[in-house]
Amino acid sequence: MLNSNVLSNKKVKNIKIKNTNMTITRPANIVLNIIMILVCIACVYPFLLVLGVSFTDNHAVELHGFHMIPQKFSLGAYAFAFKEPEVILRAYGVTIFVTIFGSLLSLIIITLYAYVISRKDFKYRNIFSFLVFFTMLFNGGLVPWYMVYSKVLGIKDTIFALILPYLVTPLYVLIMRTFFVTTIPEEIIESAKIDGAGQFRTFYQIVLPLAKPSLATIGLFDVLQYWNDWYSPLLFIENTKLFNLQYLMYKLNQNILFLATNQNATNYVTQSQQLPTQTATMATAIIVIGPIILAYPFFQQYFVEGLTVGAVKG
Repeated sequence: MLNSNVLSNKKVKNIKIKNTNMTITRPANIVLNIIMILVCIACVYPFLLVLGVSFTDNHAVELHGFHMIPQKFSLGAYAFAFKEPEVILRAYGVTIFVTIFGSLLSLIIITLYAYVISRKDFKYRNIFSFLVFFTMLFNGGLVPWYMVYSKVLGIKDTIFALILPYLVTPLYVLIMRTFFVTTIPEEIIESAKIDGAGQFRTFYQIVLPLAKPSLATIGLFDVLQYWNDWYSPLLFIENTKLFNLQYLMYKLNQNILFLATNQNATNYVTQSQQLPTQTATMATAIIVIGPIILAYPFFQQYFVEGLTVGAVKG
């Protein structure tokens, strides 16, 4: 009887402690939820505003300004952007190919390099780590960078000019190296050696499954970097068939601004007055970011899964 009374008293105390903890944390949770809702609204509102303006008549925008709900619905901006649909589709193909192939190749190289310099038994790990860190602090400048790609490597006006410039990012290498050092236990690699696994088998069958969070993170960064790249085609691409989507939209906006502001071009005055100068800019933004936004939820489930799977237990 005494033991049962003691146990019941302990249960009552535990319930009271839990209730007090719930009352303490509940206001904090409410405040945090409100803050996160406001942050989400601040992130979503600009996109909805751009989307609403892109479906608005350009004259209505000039009269009434930007509104989320179109004052006068119009598809003129999208009709202007898709005047030549085969050009847009070709640019989409170039962007998708460069994004997928470049991200996979970049992730492979970064992962291999980071794993090598994370190993304490690698003799030259400090030298290779210094080379990565040094490039973060100093660079040769734009002219040598351009000369290497165009003259030395000879990849100007080729598809490789859109892939190689972002193939290895020093910051991503250091992030991956830090993850390998702090997360992958040395005992696991030693046990793999004892079982007879070589370096490549240890890397592919043991290290990579444990590195899913970093792989998902760096992979997402690479995808966004390649998808949003317009600077590389500006420097290296002259063939219009190799224009990616971002650079094509950039040239479209530049042409619109030129025709709208250059009053001396008498041959284009009438045409420039009919151009959807404001709404076309918003429509091009939606065209560029639309596919990556629609694809992100499908990647997010693998990204979240990578954050939860691969933790070392024991």
